[in-house]
Amino acid sequence: MPLNEPLLKRLIETPSVSGREERQREIAREVLGSLTDEVRTDPLGSVIGTKRGREDVRVMVAAHMDEIGFLVRHIDDRGFVRLQTLGGHDPANMVSQRVAIVTSGGETLRGALQPARKPPHVAGEEERKRLPRGEEFFVDLGMEADEVRARVRVGDYVTMDRTLERVGACYMGKAMDDRIGLFVMYEALRAMGDHEATIHAVATSQEEVGLRGAMASGWGLEPTVVVALDITLALDVPGGQEDQQITALGKGAAIKIMDSSLICHPKLVEHFRSIAEREGIPHQMEILPRGGTDAGGVQRLHGGIPAITLSIPCRYTHTPNEMVNASDVEACITLLARYLEEAHTGDYSL
Repeated sequence: MPLNEPLLKRLIETPSVSGREERQREIAREVLGSLTDEVRTDPLGSVIGTKRGREDVRVMVAAHMDEIGFLVRHIDDRGFVRLQTLGGHDPANMVSQRVAIVTSGGETLRGALQPARKPPHVAGEEERKRLPRGEEFFVDLGMEADEVRARVRVGDYVTMDRTLERVGACYMGKAMDDRIGLFVMYEALRAMGDHEATIHAVATSQEEVGLRGAMASGWGLEPTVVVALDITLALDVPGGQEDQQITALGKGAAIKIMDSSLICHPKLVEHFRSIAEREGIPHQMEILPRGGTDAGGVQRLHGGIPAITLSIPCRYTHTPNEMVNASDVEACITLLARYLEEAHTGDYSL
């Protein structure tokens, strides 16, 4: 099935960092408003769309709206903008990028992200060898200090400035983590047939800084099952060993067994796996040594909630060039849609 590229492009290119998800909230309200019976926003800014069904089976599907980014923390006397990081950045991936500052006045200002570092022409040998540190980076907006201060405030947010691109069988862009999860959630709701369970589709806030939005929403919703949608590492690239690649692009949806935030409920893992095998949906099993998802935050609430994560394999995670395979995205959409149709049949008692 062809992917809904206009929606995917809109999701990828619309900036929203942790705690400042307002532009993604607009999209979530619009899309979920057309796909569910009721849409509301909770106090932490997560958007919840509910498809009504049985009250004894309540499935929370969670995908996070926020992307890693920065906040403006200081503007110096020459107009250079210093940053506070939000989420996990590798400074090696920050060098010589273009960024967008979203101001409180609604402007989007583009600039260069650079470390405080001499060019190789004049740098000493030791300086050339040293890796940059996150706190050394600044944004150059090409403006005098007075103009920067008139248009930018401390607390304005900053994202990488990249578009969605089709490359071969893949899509590449910033913020696949986790806009591709949102995309899978939205498209699975569109693709599913009849269902008996109540389904809460939640576009969550503040995942990249500690699964905060999902925990708040999960507490309020009290689901009987939670399914998180997120990317996972695809280390099928030069420099990695086959037994450590976690997942590979083009081999299907990744059914998570564990990561550092949760051990997925074994009966849920088997339910997803049996659907994939029955329906001929390409899939792979995932064990992620480090990293977590919204399911890890929700599973510990209310005495324990059966939880699983359905993952989209992704290369170059937390860089401006995150890459997913279109066929893997299709597999995730189909697998989630089929699960939601029969979620009421699951027995997850231990």
